[in-house]
Amino acid sequence: MGKYKVVVLSPVPEALLKMWFTPVAQKYGISLDDIDLVTIFEPNYDEVVKHVADADVVVGDYTFRIKIDKSICEKMRKVKLIQQPSTGYDHIDVETCAKRGIPVANIGGANAISVAEHTIMLALMLLKRAIYAHNKLVNGSWTQGELMNIIGEVYGKIWGILGMGRIGREVAVRAKALGAKVIYYDIERKKDIEDMGIEYRPFNKLLSESDILSIHVPLTSTTRSMIGERELRIMKPNAIIINVSRGEIVDENALAKAIRDGWIAGAAVDVFSVEPPPSDHPLIQVAREGFNVIVTPHIAGATNEARMRIINITLENVAKALVGLKPENIVNMP
Repeated sequence: MGKYKVVVLSPVPEALLKMWFTPVAQKYGISLDDIDLVTIFEPNYDEVVKHVADADVVVGDYTFRIKIDKSICEKMRKVKLIQQPSTGYDHIDVETCAKRGIPVANIGGANAISVAEHTIMLALMLLKRAIYAHNKLVNGSWTQGELMNIIGEVYGKIWGILGMGRIGREVAVRAKALGAKVIYYDIERKKDIEDMGIEYRPFNKLLSESDILSIHVPLTSTTRSMIGERELRIMKPNAIIINVSRGEIVDENALAKAIRDGWIAGAAVDVFSVEPPPSDHPLIQVAREGFNVIVTPHIAGATNEARMRIINITLENVAKALVGLKPENIVNMP
C-alpha cells in the first residue's frame, strides 16, 4: 500500500496521469511508489463512495458526469483536497465540503485566455454574419449586396461584460483593443478595472446599453436563469449575446424566442443546460433555420495551451495537498 491515495474521476488514462505527475511529484519530494492512484470514469455511486472514503485527494470530473454531492462528501474521512480540473465546479457540493473542512479548488484562470479569444471570435462572427455568408457562398450564392448593409464592427460598439472575473478581464482587454467601449456588472465593484476606463453599470443598465453582451459568471443559485425573457426584452434589438459560461444561466427557450421574434439580433453559445444537447434543442433549431445564431460544443476553454495549463495547475495542487501545503484557487474556504 502506498503512503497516499489519489482518486481521479476525470476520464484520463492512468499511464498518462503517471507520466504527467512524475516530474511534479519529484519536485515536492514524492515518489509515485508512495501513491495509490485510482481512476473512476463512470458515474457509479457505490464505486465512487468506496474509493473516496479513504482518499487523501480527489480529482473531480471535468465532464461533470460524476457529481460530488452531499452524500459523497459526507463519506470522505480524510480528504485534504478536491481538485476540479476546470473553471466550473457546480457539480460539487462546495458548501457541504466547507462544513466538513474539505477545500475545493478549481484551475483559476488557466483557460481565461482561450475562453476570451473564443468570445471575441464569436462576437466578430455574429457581427460579420460569417456563418451565413460562408454557407451561402459554398452553396453558390454571392451575398455581398445583401450583407453589406447589415454587417458591423466591434469598433465603436458598447461591449457589456457580465461577470468581471479572470475571463471577463481578458475579454475586456481584447474588446478595448478592438475599439469597443467596455462596461461591466459584477456583484463586487472592481476599482482596478474602473481605473482602466471600464465603467460599472447596474445589471439592468448593462443589459439596456450593451451592443454586445458576453456572460462570464459561474453557475450558482443566484445566477441560474439570470437571463430570461424579461432581461432579453430589456436589450437593444440590434444587440448580440454570447454565453461561454454555463447553459443554465440563460433561459434557452426564451433566447430562441428572442432571436425568432427579433428582440435581439443574434446569439452565440458554447454551453448548454444539457450536454451534448438534443438535436431538437431550441437554439440548434433556430441556427438550422438560418437565424444569426452560432453554436459550439463547449470548446471555448479547450485549446491545447489551456489544457496543459489546467493539467499543470491540477497536479501542482494535488502534490501540495499531499505534502501539507496550501493549494491555489480554493473556492469554498478562506
